[in-house]
Amino acid sequence: MAKKTVRDMNATERKHHSLEVKAFRSTIMGAVVLGVAAFVIGLGIYTYTLVHQYITEAFNLSKSAAAILHETVDVEPLARDVIREYRALPDEKREQTGTDAYRERFSSYTEREDYQMIRKVLGDFVNAVDIDDIYLAMYDRKTCALVYMADPDDDPETYVLPVEWDPVNEKELNDFLGSDGSSEVYSIENTKNYGWLCTSGVPIKNSDGETVAFVLSDISLANVANGMKVFSVLYLTAMIFIILLVGILMARHMKEKLATPINRIAEAAQNYVDDRRKGIKTADHFSSLNIRTGDEIENLSLIMDDMERDLTEYEENLTKITAEKERISTELSLATKIQADMLPNIYPAFPERPEFDVYAAMDPAKEVGGDFYDFFLVDDDHLCLVMADVSGKGVPAALFMMASKIIIASNAKLGKSPAQILTDTNAAICSNNREEMFVTVWLGILELSTGKLTAANAGHEYPVLRKAGGKFELVKDKHGFVIGGMDGLRYREYELKMQPGSKLFLYTDGVPEATNAEGELFDTERMLDALNIDPSATPEQTLKNVRAAVDSFVKDAEQFDDLTMLCIEYKGDAPAADVQHNS
Repeated sequence: MAKKTVRDMNATERKHHSLEVKAFRSTIMGAVVLGVAAFVIGLGIYTYTLVHQYITEAFNLSKSAAAILHETVDVEPLARDVIREYRALPDEKREQTGTDAYRERFSSYTEREDYQMIRKVLGDFVNAVDIDDIYLAMYDRKTCALVYMADPDDDPETYVLPVEWDPVNEKELNDFLGSDGSSEVYSIENTKNYGWLCTSGVPIKNSDGETVAFVLSDISLANVANGMKVFSVLYLTAMIFIILLVGILMARHMKEKLATPINRIAEAAQNYVDDRRKGIKTADHFSSLNIRTGDEIENLSLIMDDMERDLTEYEENLTKITAEKERISTELSLATKIQADMLPNIYPAFPERPEFDVYAAMDPAKEVGGDFYDFFLVDDDHLCLVMADVSGKGVPAALFMMASKIIIASNAKLGKSPAQILTDTNAAICSNNREEMFVTVWLGILELSTGKLTAANAGHEYPVLRKAGGKFELVKDKHGFVIGGMDGLRYREYELKMQPGSKLFLYTDGVPEATNAEGELFDTERMLDALNIDPSATPEQTLKNVRAAVDSFVKDAEQFDDLTMLCIEYKGDAPAADVQHNS
């Protein structure tokens, strides 16, 4: 039997085979497939992200607690005594852990001053953040056990005393004992008493580098399961609603009759020809048809629309390109202002401090740059000075520069030494540096009462020092490797003694490597000559002298690199001799 044509179909058959129904079916089927796939992927990403967030939170809390314990109390004596007592127990005594007799035997540890200090520090963390427990313990490889040392928990049902222990699996034991604290280590386990727990921590090492204990944090993963349930319900509800809505809208859209599309296209073509002959430049003859049949008729209307738009595209492109350039220029100008506001730029910087005078300037090679400087008081008697140069230029370097500046300042304000500041900054940057960028840094801390300047250099240019009454001279200090270049580095520091009238000049390689039209470098010697034009000048005038010399040298040549300088004059009382030595 021959297939029916549209003319042969009755009203019900035509409805069944209409584009409206076909579009509704196709839309529902496609939306269901995509919705289910998106649900599975979204649920997986949600679960992974939430679990990873808990792991990171537990690790960071342990790391912070370990740092505070390191600063406030020596945990080694308690850790050594607990482990020694645990290992000395016979097996039958050790199996009594958790009993009243076992706890009574080791209750004397709670009276120790170091135990109470550790418990107070850990208790402050538990009270301050959303965490189930944070405690001090040590893994014993021989018995495959976690031996508790200090627990701030006050709940009598979950509280543990020193020398109590829990068995652990071999993988958890090896993971934690093999950790050096620089990367996240964790264990996720379904415990009998607490359900699913995420445990993460960092080791505490003694002066010999041996791990004596771990600061461990427990976070319940019950919220993950609850979150998955809520996510599933909300997502499925929204998906059903959207699928039905899209299906209905598509059906209504396809319901529109297309009885005269070809005549409308022909009429638009004729109007287009007439308008062109009259010199009327419009570009909406075919686009205004808005034909959406999903077949060759729609394709024909789109081709005609493309033809019409191509004829006027050249004129429109000129307008668009001009507007886009203006937008980019405006955004880069704003970025330049934001970057400049990130750096100290109000002078005099410390009008209430007569012991010193400091001035700095940064001129990026592009709208934004990677160089940066910083100076701030760590406390009333210590001024931190920073000069740094990020690899690369432009927006990527500027973003990396802002992150590096914040990390350095955060470490410095904790009262760390210059070497430790660079070491911790390098560790923080290396932990998340997929683009493999790096930054050279010179960092010094000036003791204002004595003039002692303690500094460390991570691959940066040599500083320039002028002794009181003398000339500016390079200080050829020992360089460490660049920040972000390699994880696990430790930096060395040295001291400079500044007396009243001494000046220190810091800069990035944009100064000695400024290049003229002939390709010749400005170099360090010319920089020293510019500094010594007027050695007794104020820090501000000193920078102007160097900049004037650079501009005179490069003339009209394009600035190749960011040009950043800082000068500080020490005016406080200090001993008469200048000394330099490494430590």
